[in-house]
Amino acid sequence: MDSCCENKAGELAQLRASQSRVLYIALAINAVMFVVEFSAGWIASSTALLGDSLDMFGDASVYALTLFVLDRSRRARAGAALFKGGFMLLFGLVVVADAIRKLVIQEVPAAEWMGAVGALALFANGVCFVLLYRHRADDLNMRSTWMCSRNDLFANSSVIIAAGLVALTNTLWPDIIVGLAIAALFLHSAWQVISEGMGEWRAGGAESANQSDEGEVATTGDNCCSSSQSTCGSASEEPSR
Repeated sequence: MDSCCENKAGELAQLRASQSRVLYIALAINAVMFVVEFSAGWIASSTALLGDSLDMFGDASVYALTLFVLDRSRRARAGAALFKGGFMLLFGLVVVADAIRKLVIQEVPAAEWMGAVGALALFANGVCFVLLYRHRADDLNMRSTWMCSRNDLFANSSVIIAAGLVALTNTLWPDIIVGLAIAALFLHSAWQVISEGMGEWRAGGAESANQSDEGEVATTGDNCCSSSQSTCGSASEEPSR
């Protein structure tokens, strides 16, 4: 009996299980850090920390959504990537709006809080980045999740740098500039994810149409499964001859 299909199914199951474990850990880390950063950002009156906390909340939502579609169709995973791209776009616009608000009220943030919490967030996101790194090429869904984690490292590092500059200059400008830089990064990444997601969505639609025309749901292009089924069919016909 040809075990090719069984081996591939087992490998896929192991991959999904590994992805699931990583995503659950990342989800827990980001959920906790959202509470920590939001509270600290509110106390310190820091646009950068508040923006970074929204990013943590967004990432926690993204990881939960990625877990939801992990075993679903190519089009479902593309839809999740589109949702994540939309969320990243929204996040960038929120940070821009908060930077404008800070310019109006002219409030200088507490540099000590910014630096300490920014360093903690950098460590937490560094753990997530390492966990997700080996899954970045698995599929678009995991790639877009890894991109979110990569962006977090830049954002956290920027918050720490801004905290040092706020302490040196005693002005709000470093906080504002970092906020706008984070927004630009996320707007760029959102465009990338949405563009790739649209391509996968169209490809998934074409794949579904092809499967419908054939009248079966199967893994396309798996020659060993097809030949195995063909062999079984021929063998079952032998006794009747």
